[in-house]
Amino acid sequence: MTTVLQAKERNEFRGSVLTRIRQEGNIPAVVYGAKIESQSIYFNEKDFTKVIRQVGRNGVISLDLSGKKHNVVLSDYQADPIKNEIIHVDFLAVDMNQEITANVRIALTGDAAGVKDGGVMQQALHEVSVTATPDNIPQSVDVDVTSLQVNETLTIGDIKTNLNYEINNEEEEVIASILPPRQEEEIHSGEQQAGGTPENEEGRETKASE
Repeated sequence: MTTVLQAKERNEFRGSVLTRIRQEGNIPAVVYGAKIESQSIYFNEKDFTKVIRQVGRNGVISLDLSGKKHNVVLSDYQADPIKNEIIHVDFLAVDMNQEITANVRIALTGDAAGVKDGGVMQQALHEVSVTATPDNIPQSVDVDVTSLQVNETLTIGDIKTNLNYEINNEEEEVIASILPPRQEEEIHSGEQQAGGTPENEEGRETKASE
């Protein structure tokens, strides 16, 4: 069942109005896309946080705007880095029968065999571009690395099977690899360089010839 978020239309755009909206515990936003003209809106910050926790970053939200509901997804948002608060949101209205494209994070699952053997996991790719109908956009692309051994890599091509969405990245892109354990370099003290004379020997020879 789609989660509902209540919103109100916003007709004033002065900075002072936006400040007041935020001070009252609301978030200004815009909604645009399928079957709707771009509109400026606002909604309660706590309600929005609750909805996102329920549906996730890429989930479909039923935006109730003055009694009329629109299926939307979170397209973009702006956050205040100091207060760690969301200050503006962009919603994309979607047709549930038409595909959309979204960036989805990659989640590595399992304990890699190569790591158990002392190797080091290196994740080269942290998100992928995915195309699907809105209800099939995943919250994350889970990649099982359990069988990954030292000096082995996992690519996009290794996971593009039996999915109800399409991954748009190139098959050759590396997702993760297991690096071999770091080996300390051996240091040989007093080792002579080929074709030369150690400095201490050269120094003694010079002194003896004086």
